[in-house]
Amino acid sequence: MKRRDPFAERDARRRAGGTRPRFTIEAAPARGRRRRDPRAERAAETLRITPRPRLARGATGTAPVPADPEPAAAPRPRRIERPSHMILAVLDGEAGRPTGHDRQVLGAARLLAGAEGAVAVLGPFDPAGLGPLGADRLLPWAPPGDDPAAQAAQVAAALAFLAARHAVFPETPDGGDLARRVAALTGEALCSDIERLTATEACRPARGRRAEQRLAPPRLLAIQADCVAPWRGTAHETLVLDAPAPVPPAAIARVTPLPADPARVPLGEAAFVIAAGNGVSDFAAFRALAAALGATPGASRMVCDAGLMPRAAQVGASGTVLSATCYVAFGIAGAPQHLQGLTAAEHVIAVNTDLHAAMIERADLAIVADAQAVMPALLDLLRGRGRP
Repeated sequence: MKRRDPFAERDARRRAGGTRPRFTIEAAPARGRRRRDPRAERAAETLRITPRPRLARGATGTAPVPADPEPAAAPRPRRIERPSHMILAVLDGEAGRPTGHDRQVLGAARLLAGAEGAVAVLGPFDPAGLGPLGADRLLPWAPPGDDPAAQAAQVAAALAFLAARHAVFPETPDGGDLARRVAALTGEALCSDIERLTATEACRPARGRRAEQRLAPPRLLAIQADCVAPWRGTAHETLVLDAPAPVPPAAIARVTPLPADPARVPLGEAAFVIAAGNGVSDFAAFRALAAALGATPGASRMVCDAGLMPRAAQVGASGTVLSATCYVAFGIAGAPQHLQGLTAAEHVIAVNTDLHAAMIERADLAIVADAQAVMPALLDLLRGRGRP
């Protein structure tokens, strides 16, 4: 084989003219192997598919498109055909929707039921929504109006029908009152104000909260909020029970609820709150939207400092800590002190032009838009549905 002469090869590729030497790559002599072209190789391996191209190493662009892997099948709900015992969960939720405290009640009932027991729910709830919360049975008896004596009689009838080992109530104004009425009606012991619960022990404060009482869980239990976590395990299949509803005693003929003015409801007690921040300049439209939605108006600290909203409307660590079911923030960036007031809010909706705002990150539903444009659009939509 002839010996290579790099200087001669370089001179053969040299271009004439110019002040600086230039060389032509195409004129290089063959050296026994083909020069790689990375761009051509990448183009040959690119699969022209949507929504964006993909690379298949070792393949060409005409190769068949590989099929996407099949998603993993969701775990099947657990079905308990013949439970060893039943636990009754009495919920507070209105319109068939469990509250956050109700989810904890179901978690406590699931804890008491164990692996072999079943949890039954009393009321007109959706079975599909109760399964992920740990419920196995649904007794779809409609509530007997606003008569507390009739409600207690209905719960007592459910206890007898299910032969339930325990009944768990939320320690709320309505749930606690119902639990005490059921205890008086059935003669069963009630353990109220429970702050810690296990399968074998219930703890509650005693002697003016200077001591702690520990006892085996009785048949009736009323638990405080945040003492038991909601059920996070495998979803259960909720079976609807067929049983004749008990006839409640006719003690109250008619009850007409008086709705409260949302603008006068304290922020700490409001279920639906909308708040304005620096992104809101038209406060007349903001108040009109709050009235049309039936929401309680709130505001950020900077808006209250500017005197645009009263100090009682301030949301945050230095204002009011909310326990609302839904909170809508218009033009609020989300300072740490403001976000501290939303720790107990169940659902948060944010309207902001900054995609990277802290409130957008905290929100369950984010609308990246100008609040001044969203508010009139919502008002027009509500007025088209016949709302003022």
